Amino acid sequence: MTFRDILIRAKLGDETAKMMLLEQYKPMLIKGSILNGRFDEDLYQEQCLVLMKAINQFII
Repeated sequence: MTFRDILIRAKLGDETAKMMLLEQYKPMLIKGSILNGRFDEDLYQEQCLVLMKAINQFII
């Protein structure tokens, strides 16, 4: 399955596709959630929500 296929499925509400995208971007989300050398769980969760919102705004 291509990235585009996963994106389309996620946009249409497929939970498995959404989880696949979260897994794919997890390293970047974790890296962006480190503040002052410490992992911030709240920031990580917020970034996950922003990613899900962005998926819904993609034009397919």
